[in-house]
Amino acid sequence: MTDAAQRAAEILKEHRQSIDRLDAILVYTLAERFKHTQAVGQLKAAHDLPPSDPDREARQMARLDQLAKEADLDPDLAKKFLNFIISEVIRHHEKLQSQ
Repeated sequence: MTDAAQRAAEILKEHRQSIDRLDAILVYTLAERFKHTQAVGQLKAAHDLPPSDPDREARQMARLDQLAKEADLDPDLAKKFLNFIISEVIRHHEKLQSQ
């Protein structure tokens, strides 16, 4: 392996280690977020509140759009990610209300 290829391999390894650490952060962050949304779902179920809140969801989308732009992240990717999370949260809230 040439010196340039060896250096490239070292840089690749460093990037992958960072990506692995960031993946762990994402998983633990999602777990923490879902603990709170589960508590919200239990509160909503106990007080017969609707599982979704379209006004809050719209505010969150606008907020996420701004955050994505500030972070130099594709806002469409951020919105897809949040849409997935919101749909999972609503599904959990509906499940809690049907129990």
